[in-house]
Amino acid sequence: MSVIERKLKDRSGSVCEISGTEHDLVVYVLPPTNERTVENSVLIAKHLKDQIENPETMNENDWRGLSESMWNEHLPVQILSWRMLARLKNNDLLDMMYLDEEALEWAKATGEGAEEDENKIVHKDSNGAILQDGDSVVLIKDLDVKGATFTAKRGAAVHNIKLVWDDANLIEGRVENQSIYILTQYVKKTK
Repeated sequence: MSVIERKLKDRSGSVCEISGTEHDLVVYVLPPTNERTVENSVLIAKHLKDQIENPETMNENDWRGLSESMWNEHLPVQILSWRMLARLKNNDLLDMMYLDEEALEWAKATGEGAEEDENKIVHKDSNGAILQDGDSVVLIKDLDVKGATFTAKRGAAVHNIKLVWDDANLIEGRVENQSIYILTQYVKKTK
């Protein structure tokens, strides 16, 4: 067990800081940071972490604990609660929640809770972080490149990406000196 995990277990009483379950707990680092510290991490049930990282698998019933966790004294738990309430569009609870300006900026850093314009195309990486032209990303799985003689390897960095403005699921970038289109679900934004 890592030092961070031990400290989070001490902080939470060895339960998921969202649902209260005692089983299958993992450390979740809140994007956009990837620095694993107590100040930006939450101890959470693995199935909830999986739903955060794969929004299409969200099960609203698994998030009933948000009505309690939103009042948690620890800021990372409040931030994650705010993001999930925004994703679930639970405006009743969101309206009750208070975050100071700096905390709200952190909560919105992944694009959760952004005002929705139905005509606006928003590109998001596999963790839900909003992508913009010029960002750098890392591939999260090996990708066969159609029409090329190579495979784009997991972990490959793609710098200075370009968004495909008519398709929220595609970006353009250079891998092995070739310009290719990449599905956003296979990339993770880096700082």
